[in-house]
Amino acid sequence: MRDEREVNRALEEYADMIRRVCFYHLKNRADSEDVFQEVFLKYMLHEEPFSDKDHERAWLLRVAINACKDYLKSFFRRNVISMELINEMEAEIQDGHREVLDAVLSLPKKYKDVIYLHYYEGYSAPEIGKILNKKENTVYSLLSRGRNLLKDFLTDEEGSFGKAGR
Repeated sequence: MRDEREVNRALEEYADMIRRVCFYHLKNRADSEDVFQEVFLKYMLHEEPFSDKDHERAWLLRVAINACKDYLKSFFRRNVISMELINEMEAEIQDGHREVLDAVLSLPKKYKDVIYLHYYEGYSAPEIGKILNKKENTVYSLLSRGRNLLKDFLTDEEGSFGKAGR
C-alpha cells in the first residue's frame, strides 16, 4: 500500500486529468466523481513501483478508462436512467468549441478514445497504442478515420454520421 504522501502527490498531479477522462466517458459529474475515487483507491492499493512518471500516468489513465467501462456495463447503470444532463459543463466550454466537443463526443467509441487522448491529453500514437493495447499503425488509422468523420460531421448541416460512421 502506498503512503499518504505519495497518494497526495499523485492526486495533486493527476486529479484534473482523471476527472476529465471520467467525465468524458460517463458524461455525468456524480458518476465521474465515484469512478475518480475508485481510481485513486486502486492507486493507493497498487504496490508495484512505476518505472517513471509516464508509466504512472499511463497506468492511471488505463485504470480510469477501464473503471469507466466497467461502470457503464454495470447492472445499476444499465437499469437506471440518470436525471443529470451533460449541460453541467456547458459554462466551462467556450461557444466556439462546443460544436467540436459535441462532434467528438458523438464519434463511435473506437475513434473517440484515440481522438480524445491525442488532442485533449496530448499523447502520441505510440503512447496511445500502449495505453489502449493497440498497434501503432492501428492508432494512426483510427486517428485518420476519426478526423475524417469529424470533418464530415462538422461540415454536414444535419450533424449525423449516417450509416458509414456507426
